[in-house]
Amino acid sequence: METHAAKRIEIIIEAPMQTRLTRVLEEAGAPGYTVLPVFGGFGRSGSWSREGQVSRAAGMVAVICIVAPEKAEPLLEAAYRVLERQIGIVSITDCEVVRKERF
Repeated sequence: METHAAKRIEIIIEAPMQTRLTRVLEEAGAPGYTVLPVFGGFGRSGSWSREGQVSRAAGMVAVICIVAPEKAEPLLEAAYRVLERQIGIVSITDCEVVRKERF
């Protein structure tokens, strides 16, 4: 089966910023994205968990977007306008896709 190079961009950000981030991704030409809840983690500030939280306000989400390599940089620049003053993590990895025309 033939595969094609792509970039996977994963952004973990505070849940209240999700709509703003996904709007910017859409405006920058993202072909699509997936939003997943983040239930907990460990980092510079120590452990954290959504356990016992009533509202979404203190939670985090992971926004995952797969794009053609040439679309990655413009998308990241647009996303950074939202991310520069927020708590979050951005990672970019190389991946392979089967249906190139969707990305």
